[in-house]
Order: sequence, then C-alpha cells, then structure tokens
Amino acid sequence: MKKRTFHNPVGVGKFTGLWLISPFILGFSVFTLYPFLSSFLLGMTDIHGDFTGPSNYIDVLTSRSFRSAAMVTMRYTLILVPLKLIVSLLTAVLLNQRAKGMGLFRTAFYIPSILGSNLAIVIMWQFLFTTDGLVNQCLRLIGISPVSWYGDSGNALFIIILLRLWEFGSAMVIFLNALRDIPAEYYEAAKVDGCGSVRAFFSITLPMLRDVIFLNLVLQTISAMQEFSAPYMITGGGPMGSTETVGMLIYDEMFRYGDTGYANAVSWSLFVLITAAVLLLFKITGKLREENR
Repeated sequence: MKKRTFHNPVGVGKFTGLWLISPFILGFSVFTLYPFLSSFLLGMTDIHGDFTGPSNYIDVLTSRSFRSAAMVTMRYTLILVPLKLIVSLLTAVLLNQRAKGMGLFRTAFYIPSILGSNLAIVIMWQFLFTTDGLVNQCLRLIGISPVSWYGDSGNALFIIILLRLWEFGSAMVIFLNALRDIPAEYYEAAKVDGCGSVRAFFSITLPMLRDVIFLNLVLQTISAMQEFSAPYMITGGGPMGSTETVGMLIYDEMFRYGDTGYANAVSWSLFVLITAAVLLLFKITGKLREENR
C-alpha cells in the first residue's frame, strides 16, 4: 500500500501552535491581564501614589459608605433580576407564536435595550417622574395625589429599576432562541393528552429552559451588580445616598476625589462580591437543575 505523506501548510515546527495563538496572547496580556493585575497593585497605594500595603482593602471592609452602597446594589439586584427574567420569559413565549407581523413586534420589544442608556431616554425618564411630570398628571386624573418620586428613597430606586426593567430585550432574545429549539412534538403530544397551555408551560417549557434560565440569571445578576449609568444620570445617587451603587462609589472615589488607590480597592471588592454571588447561584441552582434532569 502506498504510503501517503501529509504536509502542514503552516509548518510543522515545535512552536507553530504558539505562534498562531500569539496575537491572542499578546492582546489578552496587554488589554486584560495587565490592567487586572495593575489595578490590584494600585489598590495598595494612597492618594499620592505611595505604597501603603493592604490598608485600602481593610478600609473598604470597615467603610460605612461601601456597606451602604453594597446594600443598595444588592437590594437593586434582588428586585430587578427576578422581575426582568419573568417579564422577558413571558414576552418571549408570546412572541414565539406564529402570527403575521411577529417580526415587527420582536424588533419593537428589543429596541429599548439599545436605547436605555441613551441620554435622551434618561432625560425623558426624568421628566416623566418630576412633580409635574406625565406620571403625576395621570395620577391626578384618577384622583390620586402626586408622588414625590425623587424625594423618597424607595421611589427613587423604583424609577431606576423600572428603566432597567424596560430594557428586557437582550434576555428576551436569549429565551426566544431557546424556545425555538424545543421540539413541537412535545406540545402536540401534550395537547393530545389533554394538557392545556398553562400546564404545558410549567411541565414542558420551564424544564426545557432550565439551563437558559440559569444563563440569563447569571448574566443579569452580573450586569445589575455593576450598575452605574442609570442612577448616576437619573438621581445622582440621591436622596441621601439611597440610590448610590458600588459602581457610583468607584466613580466618585476615582474622578471626584482623585483617590486612585481606594477606587481600585473598591473595584476589587465589587469583583469579590460578584464572584461570590455567581458561585452562590451555581451552588443553589446546581442542585435544582440536577434534580430535574
């Protein structure tokens, strides 16, 4: 039998593979690894750039402002993420129907995700909830006294949550793609057995989407815990710091007070909080997902 020889067009050297991935290694080292490590080292310097050791990290743990910002961030996350998952999933189920013009509706529901952080949208959102804004005008029409949206801590946080809840399009698209992968035969068999739409949703749709729900849960949790732009542009962290997230605290320490070391220490503390939250989600939902397999 004739022996066949294969030639690798990119070479057969011992370091060929390393050369091929070198652009990625270079980019990762310069734009990810170096900033990641340097931020940790900067967290060990004072406002003048002098090395102070772990004092900034210790100060963060004992700081009242950080604890307050962390509590606001956690409360915001715990309220927003479940609501966003529920709204996006139910909307995806509705938009998964075969009907004329459904593509237009899918586009319309996704657009807020693109416009949410736009300055014009934020200005509009602020106007809606002012004392004489559209929301209070509508309340007056039905006999309800106007609400001080920016003067109450709970109401101010509600405004921010409502804006982010309006931007459920990205989670909806993920759910919509997952719904299309569920075989139609399952629903047809369930219909033959007398299973209604609600029962089919809980018995077929939810179990088939458990991994996608977990994916969206993790992504939305990470995104919510990094919140900065909405409270910064809408409330400025007020009233009395009730909407100041950890992201805003990092910004203030870095650009308002010029304390680079402390700002990086807070950033690393946020990184630890997000990592702990994700690991907790893996542990809690992992058992549930295994039991349902």
